[in-house]
Amino acid sequence: MAPISASREEFDEIPTVVGIFSAFGLVFTVSLFAWICCQRKSSKPSKTPPYKFVHVLKGVDIYPESLNSKKKFGADEKNEVKNKSAVPKNSLHLDLEKRDLNGNFPKTNLKAGSPSDLDSMTPKLSSEGGKEVVSPDSLNSSTSLTSDEKQEKLGTLFFSLEYNFEKKAFVVNIKEARGLPAMDDQSMTSDPYIKMMILPEKKHKVKTRVLRKTLDPAFDETFTFYGIPYTQIQELALHFTVLSFDRFSRDDVIGEVLIPLAGIELTNGEMLMNREITKRNVRKSSGRGELLISLCYQSTTNTLTVVVLKARHLPKSDVSGLSDPYVKVNLYHAKKRISKKKTHVKKCTPNAVFNELFVFDIPCEGLEEISVEFLVLDSERGSRNEVIGRLVLGAAAEGTGGEHWKEICDYPRRQIAKWHALCDG
Repeated sequence: MAPISASREEFDEIPTVVGIFSAFGLVFTVSLFAWICCQRKSSKPSKTPPYKFVHVLKGVDIYPESLNSKKKFGADEKNEVKNKSAVPKNSLHLDLEKRDLNGNFPKTNLKAGSPSDLDSMTPKLSSEGGKEVVSPDSLNSSTSLTSDEKQEKLGTLFFSLEYNFEKKAFVVNIKEARGLPAMDDQSMTSDPYIKMMILPEKKHKVKTRVLRKTLDPAFDETFTFYGIPYTQIQELALHFTVLSFDRFSRDDVIGEVLIPLAGIELTNGEMLMNREITKRNVRKSSGRGELLISLCYQSTTNTLTVVVLKARHLPKSDVSGLSDPYVKVNLYHAKKRISKKKTHVKKCTPNAVFNELFVFDIPCEGLEEISVEFLVLDSERGSRNEVIGRLVLGAAAEGTGGEHWKEICDYPRRQIAKWHALCDG
């Protein structure tokens, strides 16, 4: 009986050995398959990304169309120099096919294509007897500045322009700003950032990050716009708005820079430029424009129907001369807002046609304590919208606003439309 039991034990161990070998074989097969897939994926050539624009932030590529915070590091932070030299830093070319294994961009030599230098002009010096003496012209020009003129100095913006013919892309690098005024009276500093848009379409609107507590911010951010033909560059203009971030109220506008691109030659490579920041020129007209409103009061259902029909002769709200207007409608009861609506935005027009209807439920009998406020605003992506004009209709309103309100109270269930002049918001 002993030999028979031994053979049975050996027979029982065979499935265990087979199972172990099968497990090792399965692990090896899966590993080999994963390695082959990785090799095939790495061998595929990189292609130009089909994005409208690419934003380079100190060597970090940010693709705005995929808002998942994907970042590809392409520069070493150790290369940043604390003491800035007179020649600005080389900007990063977005030639994604020429990166090295670490993702770094190759260094390129800048081509000076602008007659303006990055350093501010110093007073003229003349040598007399081996000594440097300030010339009378420069002395007179410096002493002729009044205190008011000195306060009007808002700093200088440094940037560069380039056109990549291979990628058919327009590249703008916002380098730095110097000598900004202090917008915070307590800390005597600012939290600056820059908004930029391409005129006249106003389709491309971008902005830099906010730099805290500095009057000489170094942004070094590159914005690349694809799909702009070189022949169209001469018809465009760049508008920079320099602002200071305010956490508790509307951001302070420091100034603006407007650069028409007509006559600027970009065929020789990157062009370095600087411009003085000027006070923002908000072009106000004598009037705020007019708004066509239709009202109807239904006494049986105690509802008020408001139709925003048209706006005309709206003023120019920015340097492009074109507004993107829309209307906010606020319903008030005893000076307390109880409901709000708004229309769609109409792009680039001073004469907008809305034709949008809103129905409000009135919480009380009659319209004695009810008023309707209309705010016409200019839509600005990424910032707070500017009020173009304001209109109030109610029993206590003056002029056409009060007359229109009296008519809908006297003639309920009748749709009555009137033009009203807008006032300052």
